[in-house]
Amino acid sequence: MEKENYFFDIPETPENDKVFVLIIYDIAENKKRIRLSKLLQGYGFRVQKSAFEAVITKKKYKKLLQELSAFRSQEDSIRVYKIIGKGQVVNIGKESDHTQEEVILV
Repeated sequence: MEKENYFFDIPETPENDKVFVLIIYDIAENKKRIRLSKLLQGYGFRVQKSAFEAVITKKKYKKLLQELSAFRSQEDSIRVYKIIGKGQVVNIGKESDHTQEEVILV
């Protein structure tokens, strides 16, 4: 079993406009879950069936939070982790197929 490592460095400085986000969710309804995953693909990349990672601007982060509020319900859960600073991701198992670059929506 291979281990895949990647690092990120999102400095907390006034001139830095990027944040690293991890979005995980548990959505019961299939159609709603598919709509959410399509929305998240516009921001970053899927790392597991119900988890996405992205490096986005602070403006896009605020927009993402607004768009996610449309998925709010009593039975569903969406968690967004905003991570600033240095970090390392260790993936054990299936290799992820992604590159860390900003996604531009057209």
